[in-house]
Amino acid sequence: MTTDETKKPALDQPPQSLSLSQPYTSPVLWNTKEFYFYYLCFATVIPYMFYSAYRLGREDNPNYEKYSDLLSEGWLFGRKLDNSDAQYAQFRAHLPVLLCLMAIYLQLSHTIGRSTTKSPTRRINFSLISSLVVVTVFHGTSILKILAIVSTNYMIAKLTGGTKWNPILTWTFNLLILFMNEWYQGYSFAALGPAFAWMDKYDGVQSRWQILFNFSTLRLISFNMDYYWQFQKSRLDYEKKDHLIHPPTDKERTTIPCYESEYNYKNFLAYVLYTPLYLCGPIITFNDFISQIREPSQKITRKSVGLYAIRLACVIFVMELTLHTLYVVAISKAKAWEGDTPLEMSMIGYFNLIIIWMKLLIPWRFFRLWAMADGIWTGENMVRCVSNNFSAQRFWKSWHRTYNRWTVRYIYIPLGGAKYMMFNMWAVFTFVALWHDIELKLLAWGWLICIFLAPEIIASAMFSYKKFGQKPYYRFVCGIGAVANIMMMMIANLVGFCVGLDGMKEMLQKIFGTVPGLIYLVSASACIFICVQVMFEQRESERRRGDIKWTM
Repeated sequence: MTTDETKKPALDQPPQSLSLSQPYTSPVLWNTKEFYFYYLCFATVIPYMFYSAYRLGREDNPNYEKYSDLLSEGWLFGRKLDNSDAQYAQFRAHLPVLLCLMAIYLQLSHTIGRSTTKSPTRRINFSLISSLVVVTVFHGTSILKILAIVSTNYMIAKLTGGTKWNPILTWTFNLLILFMNEWYQGYSFAALGPAFAWMDKYDGVQSRWQILFNFSTLRLISFNMDYYWQFQKSRLDYEKKDHLIHPPTDKERTTIPCYESEYNYKNFLAYVLYTPLYLCGPIITFNDFISQIREPSQKITRKSVGLYAIRLACVIFVMELTLHTLYVVAISKAKAWEGDTPLEMSMIGYFNLIIIWMKLLIPWRFFRLWAMADGIWTGENMVRCVSNNFSAQRFWKSWHRTYNRWTVRYIYIPLGGAKYMMFNMWAVFTFVALWHDIELKLLAWGWLICIFLAPEIIASAMFSYKKFGQKPYYRFVCGIGAVANIMMMMIANLVGFCVGLDGMKEMLQKIFGTVPGLIYLVSASACIFICVQVMFEQRESERRRGDIKWTM
């Protein structure tokens, strides 16, 4: 196994055939007749897309009664609210409590940890104690189950150290825990005997601790693997042989190990249970977390935290507007699309994906904001809007980005990286699917992603910019490939996180099995092609000004 992350893994790179890696002198297209035509299409098609989805939620729609019971009372425009997504509904309902908890936590953290830079130990102590209190409130007596699991993981690391048994037992144990947590539904104290049954009654405000523990599993693996790798090359070896930069870069915080003495039980617990990131991330490695405790990130300022809070508030309001005007989540749950046109069916699917993106973006930004205000810098999970992706490989690089980096560091590279890409790809997405939830539709989603990645990988090799980039048709051929990519990504994500296999089958039958459906398919492909050309030019604009984001 290796931690050599200087090797660029293929899953973390854009394919050359779709990247438009043109010279920096490539002509600017924004003011051409071609793009003026695109602007006209945008001004016409996008409002009509919103209108098509909006009219499905009107009371005079024949299917309205089939899903109206899933709607709640709203507070905007006198309209009802589609709060039928259980995951976001839970976060939305608990947002006031989370805001109060965040305010109290930060006040105590900044009061007790004023001398953080001088005394990292003081900060670790506060983080550990406060986290134990918060987790106890969240999960009640189930904290004993959590401590038993994480302590066993810690013992595996300490007993096996730098031997091969460390990664073998670490992965075996944590994969087993994922299955056992699901199978036994978080376990029961009553199973130990009648004398312990009373403990099941005190299960905290969030009794289903096992759902949230999936994120803790990532932190458990991170600690053990970081500890294992420090035996290969310790921090002292880095200090002797390499010139360490201060302050360290984000990459160095992750790849350069901590001092061996810092891999202790107190730091381990403080990291695994760290309150601002405990519920759903973003994900940070153990090395990075301890590095920031020892040497705080200089990226965090009052201004950056304040601006980020404003951005979060704006996104939450946009989500409220969407849920008050587009009832696509309730429609998909009730499968209330009888008699809908292929366009309307597609809009149900498309805006479901938009809402999925926002419902993940908002909690991730909330908890990232909390961590930033506490002095811990984490990566942004959603780097681009879900509608601003044309490459499957780039899509996974910018969707749940911290998780993508985690899988690259702890799965993809240790299994051989790009050398065994076709095998590693299946291993990565199988783990990703099982980690989300152990059910068939998510396995189907993970394997569909692998299948849909293959054409892009093959096209990247056969139709590279190096060979064909100077041809006038290159950009347009890439656009056709990108249209296919986008459609395949939408299908995979609708299967995994929205309508499932049966719902997707019904949608595809309406689109491919009827003449109006085929006509719509051609029209939709043309519209997506136009969007792709605008995406290409946007990436080129980012590249011209040296913005690293253009590679995502």
